[in-house]
Amino acid sequence: MVRVDVVRIGIDLGGTKIEGIVLAPDGEELVRERVATPPDDYQATLAAIVDLVAMLEKSVARQCSIGVGMPGSRSRATGLVKNANSVCLNGMPLHRDLESMLGRPLRFANDADCLALSEASDGAAAGAGIVFGVIVGTGTGGGIVVNGRLLSGPNGISGEWGHNPLPWPRDDERPGFECYCGQHGCIETWLSGPGMSRDHYLAHGKELQPFIISQCDELGDMRCRDTMTRYADRMARALASVINVLDPDVIVLGGGVSNIASLYKDVPWYWGQYIFSDRVDTKLVRARHGDSSGVRGAAWLWPV
Repeated sequence: MVRVDVVRIGIDLGGTKIEGIVLAPDGEELVRERVATPPDDYQATLAAIVDLVAMLEKSVARQCSIGVGMPGSRSRATGLVKNANSVCLNGMPLHRDLESMLGRPLRFANDADCLALSEASDGAAAGAGIVFGVIVGTGTGGGIVVNGRLLSGPNGISGEWGHNPLPWPRDDERPGFECYCGQHGCIETWLSGPGMSRDHYLAHGKELQPFIISQCDELGDMRCRDTMTRYADRMARALASVINVLDPDVIVLGGGVSNIASLYKDVPWYWGQYIFSDRVDTKLVRARHGDSSGVRGAAWLWPV
């Protein structure tokens, strides 16, 4: 039995896994559990979350506050989930159903918001005034934290940079690929992991995953270097547009693509030409908590 001075549970609802964590008041991780996400089954997903919470609370022998990180967001108009790439959630009253099943108020945020909050609380951007947190993996999301507070906005979409068009597009980047949101040329279609792989395939006729492309680049493969150069410039353009509007102190990258070390040198090298300033002091850093940032940020949705 672990000690019981626990106040927070975080739940990270992903497409393939549901992860739960218990944090002590000082942010120490006490318990972590992970279960598979039932595929395309809303009711089974609810049951899996409830069972996971019961497992976590049994481990610490007390009831805790619960924050949930989720794909998509809650519509302010209907209260239903929208914009989730886990499509079985869309149009469903996730917030109401889980609060009813667990018998207490919960707090919810987009998974990218949770990343930003985690890293601003006790991660790579701790102490920074304005933080933009970015997930670059299967999709591309973002979240904003100002002076320790997560921004949501009247539409619940603060930080959704991935569904803006790629800035300063080249001729061969127009009109861009179709995005699941219904638009063409969204940042997500270029900067997600699948977007990088597709770009490499179209340029060089070979299917490779992003980490293989980056490894081959480091080994001197010129085709992979070509792909990584295009990718870094596109990320620089996309982040430059955020810097021009938000002017964050720190930009934190999370998600699978964030593990490519060269991005932290190459992207800032490129972005200066796109940013409306004589110098750029914004820092680009990797998430300190890595894959744990989302679930930790969900727990931090509740204050001490």
